[in-house]
Amino acid sequence: MDIRYSANQKDFRRYTTEETRNEFLIENLYIANEVVAVYSHVDRMVTLGCMPTTETVSIDKGIDIWKNFGTSYFLERREVGIFNIGGSGKIVADGEEFKMGYKDCLYITKGTKEVLFSSDDSSNPAKFYMVSAPAHKSCKTTFIPIDKAAKKPLGAMETSNKRVINQFIHPDVLETCQLSMGLTVLDPGSVWNTMPSHTHERRMEIYTYFEIPENNVVFHMMGEGKETRHIVMQNEQAVISPSWSIHSGAGTSNYTFIWAMGGENQAFDDMDAIPTTELR
Repeated sequence: MDIRYSANQKDFRRYTTEETRNEFLIENLYIANEVVAVYSHVDRMVTLGCMPTTETVSIDKGIDIWKNFGTSYFLERREVGIFNIGGSGKIVADGEEFKMGYKDCLYITKGTKEVLFSSDDSSNPAKFYMVSAPAHKSCKTTFIPIDKAAKKPLGAMETSNKRVINQFIHPDVLETCQLSMGLTVLDPGSVWNTMPSHTHERRMEIYTYFEIPENNVVFHMMGEGKETRHIVMQNEQAVISPSWSIHSGAGTSNYTFIWAMGGENQAFDDMDAIPTTELR
């Protein structure tokens, strides 16, 4: 498991491009029949990717659970949100089967001992993107298909940010311990997300960008509002955003991204906005 430590915002001002990418960028999440996991000490969030092709893969494959978490199984004291961004597949959680289509989501509660992933077609495998947060109580494992997400249209074509926020793991949809997740789709011709920029003093966030067309990228803005930096994001990469950092993006095309939050609360509008003209 790749371990990332929490960066101090004062130190971050001196980071090189390479240091910034090494600390916050998550690459190569989808390797055939493996689980890729990145543990961030920012709110102890874990980002995972699994692409089963010819095997059924367990969520803990290749992970020393006791060494990394001090528990006997991965979700003993954790919850996890899972999106499928590949071909159709299946998740089995403690014997209960969930068929996962493109952009469908599954929330799995604390205390689930066995989680297994498989694809329906090895030539078009599922790609399971996951974010896990510590949990102090059990809730209900819940499947949320894309058409059942709470949809919140935002933005306008005139400001190049017309988009739909799909809330999946969210207090308006289901109960969780602390994890919130959703999927935002930008309209063709729109490139900006999460504007005006803001920070979450009480929560951190992780983004993963996908549906980025070939030969296009997203410039992910981060850092303090008056000390911004950027990371150039490729398709199906993720990025860690500490509570002190903005998390906006501008693409060379429209794209889609999944956001995941964990921290003190689940209030979607609990943010400290920064006027765009004050960014530096």
